[in-house]
Amino acid sequence: MRPIRTLMAGCALVALAAPAFGQQARFEQFRYAGADPVHAEVSAGPGEYLNPVLAGFYPDPNILQVGGDYYITTSTFAYFPGLPIFHSTDLVSWTQIGNALDREDMVDFGDLGLSRGIFAPAMAHHDGLFYMLNTCVDCGDNFLITADDPAGPWSEPVWLPDLAGGIDPSLFIDEDGRAFLLNNGPPDREPEYDGHRAVWIQEFDLDTLQTFGPRTVLIDGGVDFSEQPIWIEGPHIYKVDGEYFLIAAEGGTAVNHSQVVLKSDRPDGPYEPWEGNPILTQRDLDPDRPHPITSAGHASFVTTPSGEWWSTFLAVRPYEGDSYNTGRETFLMPVRWEDGWPVMTEKGEEIPYVHARPDLPEAEAPPLPTTGPFEVEEDFSGPELGPHWMSFRRGHQDWADLSEPGVLVLTARAEGLGHNASPSYVGRRQQHIHAEASVAVSFAPEAEGQRAGLAWVQSDEYWYALTVARLDGEDIIALERRAGPDEDRDGDLIASAPLPVEAGQTVHFRAVARADEYDFLYSADGEDWTMLEEGADGTILSTHVAGGFVGATMGPYAYAPE
Repeated sequence: MRPIRTLMAGCALVALAAPAFGQQARFEQFRYAGADPVHAEVSAGPGEYLNPVLAGFYPDPNILQVGGDYYITTSTFAYFPGLPIFHSTDLVSWTQIGNALDREDMVDFGDLGLSRGIFAPAMAHHDGLFYMLNTCVDCGDNFLITADDPAGPWSEPVWLPDLAGGIDPSLFIDEDGRAFLLNNGPPDREPEYDGHRAVWIQEFDLDTLQTFGPRTVLIDGGVDFSEQPIWIEGPHIYKVDGEYFLIAAEGGTAVNHSQVVLKSDRPDGPYEPWEGNPILTQRDLDPDRPHPITSAGHASFVTTPSGEWWSTFLAVRPYEGDSYNTGRETFLMPVRWEDGWPVMTEKGEEIPYVHARPDLPEAEAPPLPTTGPFEVEEDFSGPELGPHWMSFRRGHQDWADLSEPGVLVLTARAEGLGHNASPSYVGRRQQHIHAEASVAVSFAPEAEGQRAGLAWVQSDEYWYALTVARLDGEDIIALERRAGPDEDRDGDLIASAPLPVEAGQTVHFRAVARADEYDFLYSADGEDWTMLEEGADGTILSTHVAGGFVGATMGPYAYAPE
């Protein structure tokens, strides 16, 4: 299959001001491309779609239906802007229309690790108002924001102190307007085992935006306490034919992840679990199967006008064992009803890469592809970066500039990739197991340690940076790596070469991901490439090695130590 080629010229949300004074690096012609081995074997034909529908680091998806419109948001942890909002009319073609968390004063990530911050958002809609519930882990607990338009702007956070210590809040609004907040929280006693949690419910006032009344445990531990189930989370209630169905993830977010369902005749319970649980999992499949999809769970439901039920959920695509660099991704599957219960996978049933499309009019392809093999070029010709670009913890208005058409200028500052700060770095997600990124950079170091180029990042502790750098008094091509919290926070030099152009002239960088191996190349003209390092360890960019909940990102980077 030929890659899709799309030209992206900045398309909204975070405006960039003139950068602060300092040494500057100029970036042009950023390109990303990817096509995975599975794409040589499967493709979406007429009337079909390809999973995942949002490839790359789009975890904990929550889907909302408002009439004929569908919206998805996902976790972003300590990246900024956060909480992307995607829109679709056919559940297959998704266009990002904004980021709900787009003002720095909404939350303060401080120096949190990249896998802290914003967890598992959940949306609701009632009487023309959009609601989004969130948890800011280690930065304020649970809060609510609202908007008249899901593209924004969203309100300032309303904090929910009754949910302290919990995560994954969601809002259920019954037909009579009575509202309830659900969340994962500690059990109502000392935990009896590691991972013992509970799902709680409490009434919610839609006028004051506050919880009130008693808090009640709906699920203690999981659907079968005798098995010591762990991490019951991501709860949602759906009302179907007068009955209330509570779905939740169970088993943790690794290979034992699953989705379970319970039923009640009241929104506040008690709930009885289905004897056929789980309704979604891949933990019973052969781990050595080709092109596995694993760790599935954290589902939410919508319907179509013809009565079909569909679900988005997270899962991962490991390239070996439990190693994946693309993070937890957003998948789409139909929900079928069996004997009055919703089911997504039977025992031994694999999540499909290709499936028949929902019974909805097919929408146009999004301006930026989100799945399958594709290639995109971003020429930095617009006044703003597109909403899919992110930085660490805070915005980039003070050190990034797009005032010159076709050029992104970053001011090199004394905040590096390993500093638990907000370095001069803007990244986009790695969306394929086999991917590559390239960019042209012009940078003239003026002092020892200054550098600028292309970074590929999993966290503050695990990353690569391919740069023009001044080290030991010489201007060189440098490949640096940090491979753990005990290593130098500015990374270790693992390969270098003489600068092939005069300092300040354009040099081209390219990095190629091949599952667990990464190649790093440079060029003076963007056509003839020199391999600087072949087969570098790509597993350091995997969740399996680096830990946490994010996926790898890559993009322009500049650094000037004090």
